[in-house]
Amino acid sequence: MSALPIWETLGTSVMGLGKKLNQDWGVAEGTGTADDPLVLAVADGHGSVSYPRSDLGARFAADLFAARAREFGALVRPGRLPRLRDYARYELPERLVRDWQTRVWEHWGRQPGPEGADAPREDVLRLYGSTLIGAVLAPGLLVAWQLGDGELTVVDEDGRVRLPLAPERAELGDETASLCMRKAWHLVRVHWEPLPEPDRAPRLVALSTDGLSKSFASDEGFTEFAAGLYERLADRGVPGIAEDVPRWLTEASRHSGDDTTLALAHRADRACGASGPDPRAAWSTAPEPAAPWGPGAGVDPVSKALDPSSGLPDPASSPPDPPLSPPDPTSRLSDPTSGLPDPASGLSDPSAGTRHDDEETERP
Repeated sequence: MSALPIWETLGTSVMGLGKKLNQDWGVAEGTGTADDPLVLAVADGHGSVSYPRSDLGARFAADLFAARAREFGALVRPGRLPRLRDYARYELPERLVRDWQTRVWEHWGRQPGPEGADAPREDVLRLYGSTLIGAVLAPGLLVAWQLGDGELTVVDEDGRVRLPLAPERAELGDETASLCMRKAWHLVRVHWEPLPEPDRAPRLVALSTDGLSKSFASDEGFTEFAAGLYERLADRGVPGIAEDVPRWLTEASRHSGDDTTLALAHRADRACGASGPDPRAAWSTAPEPAAPWGPGAGVDPVSKALDPSSGLPDPASSPPDPPLSPPDPTSRLSDPTSGLPDPASGLSDPSAGTRHDDEETERP
């Protein structure tokens, strides 16, 4: 009988060029055993003026997913998969969305904005809007969920790169599905992958916000980056690239102009030695670095989420900020309760998510 794979995790986030606040959040934890399932999550708050608390929304999304995912992973046992498959496809997405919307409403009740505690529920949810990608890996099973943009990337034993949750039709512009939408669970995509043979389990599972994929001129460029990342991991393991990943994400953020977050799990069952190809080579065909966001910068960003009431995007109105300071290569994701550190600017404080300077936003 084959030995179960050993997984090592890494998570890093950098703030977008000229932005004041990192709107992303992430979780990477667990070893993939029956008692300690592997859990990955990334969430991307929408960030424009219409979503002033979306950094909090992203944190709520990733942390609430992690809690549900740990419960789900503990249920994975032989003979339960048919029932779990239905639960994963239909019931869990609704629970995740309702968990998030309840958490947001409770937070608003404690810390209301100028709109008041009795503001319409849909309007309040919109202020915290966020996407979400999450994955659970337990013995014999990989399951992932996605609402909105971003990527789930899987690299198989033969080095093949897959994007199992890529939408059949590309989303229009910067529009994306969001947790703030009514009945958003109907928009959740689910990937169900039984793994009956441990030796044939994926070698790399990575979740990333769209700040990474947008930094490439084509889908092929992103796939090349993922392949190069896997080769580096296969040769060095997570400890061998931990100092490089923040620099790579900072480079990606220069091209996309967006916050960029990566949470990954690598199957650590191969010897590590010489370095593989540099994943950054894929940026040779990437777009030019993005200009800072804001009026006067030459670029007017649009809202990342569909407006549930009108569908119209909202431009940002804050002026651009100075360039980011050099990244901290020691920044790592480890504790889902403490959030995802920003190697370019230090740990993002979710209390800064509200634009209302006359109130103190409670740390959830």
